[in-house]
Amino acid sequence: MSVHPFVQLKLEIAQSYPDFESKATHAWATILEEMARVTKAIADQGPDYLPIVEYSELNSLSPDRLAELRRKGSFVVRNVVSRDEAVSWKSGLDQFVSSNPNVEGTPENNPQYFQIFHTKPQILARSHANVLNTQTWCNNLYTHSSDKEPVDLNTPLTYIDRFRIRQPGFSWGAHPPHIDGGSIERWQDPKFRSCFDSILKGDWQQHNPYSLKGRIGARISTKGLPNQASIFRTFQGWLALSDTAPREGTLKVFPDILLSTSYIMLRPFFAPTKDSSDPAYLAAENWRFDLNSPTFHGVSQAANAGVSGAARPFEFSDSTHPHMNLEQTMISVPTVHPGDMVFWQCDVVHAVEKEHIGREDSSVMYIPAVPDCPQNADYVKDQLQLFLKGCPPPDFPQGRTENDYALHGTVQDITNPVGRKALGVF
Repeated sequence: MSVHPFVQLKLEIAQSYPDFESKATHAWATILEEMARVTKAIADQGPDYLPIVEYSELNSLSPDRLAELRRKGSFVVRNVVSRDEAVSWKSGLDQFVSSNPNVEGTPENNPQYFQIFHTKPQILARSHANVLNTQTWCNNLYTHSSDKEPVDLNTPLTYIDRFRIRQPGFSWGAHPPHIDGGSIERWQDPKFRSCFDSILKGDWQQHNPYSLKGRIGARISTKGLPNQASIFRTFQGWLALSDTAPREGTLKVFPDILLSTSYIMLRPFFAPTKDSSDPAYLAAENWRFDLNSPTFHGVSQAANAGVSGAARPFEFSDSTHPHMNLEQTMISVPTVHPGDMVFWQCDVVHAVEKEHIGREDSSVMYIPAVPDCPQNADYVKDQLQLFLKGCPPPDFPQGRTENDYALHGTVQDITNPVGRKALGVF
């Protein structure tokens, strides 16, 4: 009789870590205790819980402030570029969209999330010295492990991505709470799993979300599926092109990367004994250690992708991860202005607000922080060749070019030497 692959995976992990059941059970109880305390603080403070720093002070932040940014995993960097410059880029995107009525985007009948990569404003923003400096600073929040990973944190690389111009009143339900860059692979792939060794050993407080251990060369997606990042991003990020406040179509995050990651990684091994309607549902005593059921708890939908080969996002809800209290703790990013940047660490649970109740559009360019390492450098080489042809980057669906669009950008628009190097142009 064959063993279900999820049972086999849970058993494999349990056998890899000494005294796994007792250590995981103790860790689970302490995580739930901390989760109750932290989620209340997040819910009470809302967007004020997220750190805001000035671009000009990045290199002079105190150790305590840096520790806060690392723990929360998401933050706003004010004034990375001037307001006037960011507004001019937004004007350029508006002109591009109006000049190309058939521009590709979502939804198809009223594009607001554009499948466009090579406009001149995007090229100028990605290669801007301050943007690259900020990416480098983000990269350097990470540390090498004893393995001495082949990563140059001081050399930023360009990951070409899209932009959005979200209109007021437009409802969006396509991005509920989720994590990019791997779902079941976090447990399936031994290298990726090693990122979370401290948690699986029961010593979750010692987990370092910013260690490079296991990050490079890990299998974070099913090969060949579109719209999945195949590179290592230290942080996902975007550059604000408009004044956007909470409830105006902005980003939402769960702002405690240590706690959320620890909870998520141990969730597959615990199942409730009482129904969610029971007052004791969230109590640690209600959650039994489970290796033998064929459900990979909390990851079942995304986990089934590992069996079927279909792409499924790693999504979160009150039913899958009830202790996170997501309705109260997925907080909106504070008000941003043109030229500000927002970053969230690659394991942060994030979402897009469903509603936009503001009066103006909510517009951003997606620009993550990407360090130089073998897999990223290989990607950038392929990305450049496609860029020169006007094609989408390797991680995105192919079959079209942007060279036929009016006002499309070219590699000649990059004049900053560091920006050219980041794109692989020498």
